[in-house]
Amino acid sequence: MNATVAVTEVDDVGPETVALQLESPDGFDAVPGQFLKLSATIDGEEYGRFYTLSSPDVVETFEITVGVDPDESGPFSRFLLDLEPGDAIEISGPFGQTFYDGESRVVVLAGGPGIGPAVGIAEAAVADGNEAAIVYRTDAPAHGERLDALREAGASVFVAETDFSDAVADAVIGSTDEQVFVYGFADFVDDALTALGSTDADPEAAKVENFG
Repeated sequence: MNATVAVTEVDDVGPETVALQLESPDGFDAVPGQFLKLSATIDGEEYGRFYTLSSPDVVETFEITVGVDPDESGPFSRFLLDLEPGDAIEISGPFGQTFYDGESRVVVLAGGPGIGPAVGIAEAAVADGNEAAIVYRTDAPAHGERLDALREAGASVFVAETDFSDAVADAVIGSTDEQVFVYGFADFVDDALTALGSTDADPEAAKVENFG
């Protein structure tokens, strides 16, 4: 699907991180873990970038989480951070096969911006009455309020910069109905799969999205 959608809400959700709520166009259908392409014309130049959904559903609105290093951000990142409710942006998608599919237990290993799809998947699983765990490696946590709400709802949530492998071992139980997800940049994905190799889970069975 290609559509122009309105921004409905912009929230600061962590250091150098905002969550954009966008209006769902008619007929839009996507599930947690899939990603979209956002596009815009800035000073006559066409820009586009892919962002993974960070909302548990797309009913009326959906969310993406944008993390930007101000020292490295380009025109499109600055454009996204400057958006306000009522502004419009072009989307296409959804894309991707690394998504929540109603599994009865989900374990999401998240690095950096991977926390976006992590909270969306965990919230969807909890809403379905399923089990959820998040292991989030970061030194600057985002989506703290949603992580707290997930804990209160019974999900297991570990947030730290160190002891990542131990946390993965605690979160993964290796049951046949457990699905592990991995979201993050390449170095994190490598570390996550290595950590999984020391558990009862099969790293090759994990649903992995490498952000590059």
